[in-house]
Amino acid sequence: MKYSGWPEQGELVVGDVDEITDFGVFVDLDEYEDKRGLAHISEVASGWIKNVRDHVREGQTVVAKVLDVDKESQQVDLSIKDVNEHQRKEKIQEWKNSQKADNWMQIAFGEDVADERYSEVANALLAEFESLYDAFESAAIHGDEALEDVDLDEEAIDAIVETARDNVSVPYVNVTGYVDLECPTGDGVDDIKAALQAAEGNGEVPEEVDLEVGYVGSPEYRIKVRAPDYKTAERHLEQAAERAADSIEAAGGAGQYHRERHEEEE
Repeated sequence: MKYSGWPEQGELVVGDVDEITDFGVFVDLDEYEDKRGLAHISEVASGWIKNVRDHVREGQTVVAKVLDVDKESQQVDLSIKDVNEHQRKEKIQEWKNSQKADNWMQIAFGEDVADERYSEVANALLAEFESLYDAFESAAIHGDEALEDVDLDEEAIDAIVETARDNVSVPYVNVTGYVDLECPTGDGVDDIKAALQAAEGNGEVPEEVDLEVGYVGSPEYRIKVRAPDYKTAERHLEQAAERAADSIEAAGGAGQYHRERHEEEE
């Protein structure tokens, strides 16, 4: 969905080159409805330019910086040369994410969703999240809980969560740690099995977290955690090791958590 207003001075915008002249480049602004900008030849690239077409081509998607906006004359002055490679990549990714979020909104509320309804939902989400993409991503990871502070009716929240769960590819991270479990008592084997079950969480690990415990070599066991971010993954890794250690120590054994695998003896 394109914005009906105007870009602001200093803003980075995405657009398609739709006309090249001897004095500059006209750019159709993809994020703004019926808005077009001009990058003067001196703002297309650094240094002396003999031929503008050596630097841009018609139909090319570019990222430009807004130098000035004159609403009366419907003029938007742009600079392509003032955007570095890092800014360009970051803006393009932001723009792609925005397009994805717009598509998810149409899936959730229908392709013919009224502008008023779209704006109502979008504004409610943007009151709690930096972007619509962030809102859908959070809903995919945390479900209804992610939207509990959003001022929307239950039907809208359910539609967003269902769409997010079906369409959003959530980035995950993996962390690994190890725990040594030793129990000299007669029921040591059963006590270690109980400790490993405790490490796995006994069904209390959140849905968005995958936790796996495996045998490495006595007395060492591996704990692998897959979660949406490192902070969450590290927390559940430490909690799993702590549960295993508490369980084995309650049975008269000993448990020790460490991040690196023990080197095998020669």
